[in-house]
Amino acid sequence: MKPSPIPSAPPPQPDRNASASPLTHFDAAGQAHMVDVGAKSETTRVARARGHIRMAAATFALIESGSAKKGDVLGIARIAAIQGSKRTSELIPLCHPLALTRVAAEFTLDAERHRVTLEVTAETVGRTGVEMEALTAVSVGLLTIYDMCKAADRGMVIEDVRLLEKAGGKSGHWLADDK
Repeated sequence: MKPSPIPSAPPPQPDRNASASPLTHFDAAGQAHMVDVGAKSETTRVARARGHIRMAAATFALIESGSAKKGDVLGIARIAAIQGSKRTSELIPLCHPLALTRVAAEFTLDAERHRVTLEVTAETVGRTGVEMEALTAVSVGLLTIYDMCKAADRGMVIEDVRLLEKAGGKSGHWLADDK
């Protein structure tokens, strides 16, 4: 009798990602784990996120005029947002590291409300989405504005950081109802 050939793949294992819960970062036993994306197809993935920072009128005027003591607040915050998106997997424990293909950070100034809005679009070609990268970028960008202006205004409020849209992957296109 001939010996059995060595199997080319290990025998099937129980699906550690299987769970009755919609929370994908927990396995069937309820243990936290990094989601296995190995079987997913690589597709173009895009996410847009937005948030705001409200401040005193005088602080807003410093940012708008570019005369803040520490320099170009929005220019520095743009770079921080982009850097934050690239560091997302270092900050969010179960987030996959991604090769981002594009990150755009755009600011809108609202003089009436003394508010700066930051919207970030993040893109990649990969097996998992870029929602966390877009959200992290918005958070880091707004925190940078706070850091650069806190000497003038400690009462600034960061608010409404949220996902606006995502596209790509098996779940397809999602758009916030009330964006």
